[in-house]
Amino acid sequence: MRIILAPMEGLVDAPIREILTGVGGIDRSVTEFIRVTQGMLPPRIFYKYAPELHQDALTRSGVPVAVQLLGSDPAMMARHGVKAVELGARQVDINFGCPAKTVNRHKGGCVLMREPELMHAITAAVREAVPRNIPVTAKMRLGYDDRSMGVACGEALTAAGAAEIVIHARSKVDGYKPPAYWEEIARVREAVSSHVIANGEIWTVADYWRCREVTGCDDVMIGRGLITRPDLARQIKASQQGESVPEMTWAEVVGLIKAYGTELEPRLGDRYVTGRLKQWLNYLRRGYCEAEQVWPRARKIRDVAPFYAALAESAQIARSAA
Repeated sequence: MRIILAPMEGLVDAPIREILTGVGGIDRSVTEFIRVTQGMLPPRIFYKYAPELHQDALTRSGVPVAVQLLGSDPAMMARHGVKAVELGARQVDINFGCPAKTVNRHKGGCVLMREPELMHAITAAVREAVPRNIPVTAKMRLGYDDRSMGVACGEALTAAGAAEIVIHARSKVDGYKPPAYWEEIARVREAVSSHVIANGEIWTVADYWRCREVTGCDDVMIGRGLITRPDLARQIKASQQGESVPEMTWAEVVGLIKAYGTELEPRLGDRYVTGRLKQWLNYLRRGYCEAEQVWPRARKIRDVAPFYAALAESAQIARSAA
């Protein structure tokens, strides 16, 4: 009953992975995608997206990190899968789920679900190229134009040797709008022999249990839900044992935000650091009323020090009201 931290381009970077896996409850995570085109990427690009390769492909808290590749050329994807393993990857994941227009326009991500044969060729090429002890996995949606391609694409990935398939319970056209069509994941799971992992619209412990019931999947991947409630995985793990743990306070979350900023500051200017922190704070508005309250003020701040001061003040107010 694993919980996997989803890759989210532009948000779930290495510092966020370190912070969230440090909170607890997460069993595995996945890098942002490494875009594979026609040229062979140098090692520094792999290390940029997966600095955990320097530490046996683990976060500091010991959580495994899969290296994710995105591209449409089977031979080049295979070469980059081999390079990832040479640099220390212990799992190679293939992205067939990204709905971004720029990615799809360049024949990457979810648009490939229009071509199950090409999905098969890419996955088979990577599977043949990397050592057998290295799992080759994939993430997809239920389709591109609609939700009719889930089974066909799942069967193509299984036939190509994908050990696991994460399925986001929407099509590309659905975007991220609720609901998640968990029942369609169940249809794919019943049709394939690969291990299927459910993803989409898991915001609470109750959502987790409903998703598992509907999909029949033991494992789930969570993205936005963990950004919104950093301790959600820990809460879920406690519920699996029939227990409960205190929910993370706003003051504790503010500590995580500051820790994230501290990781970013050495390599980014103030405006870029506060931009990333605001992105996270915006998600937190769904999980914490304190984030909603401080948002109108914080969103106008460009420099790091006053941004931290605004968060510290909101944490102090929350402590006083408790």
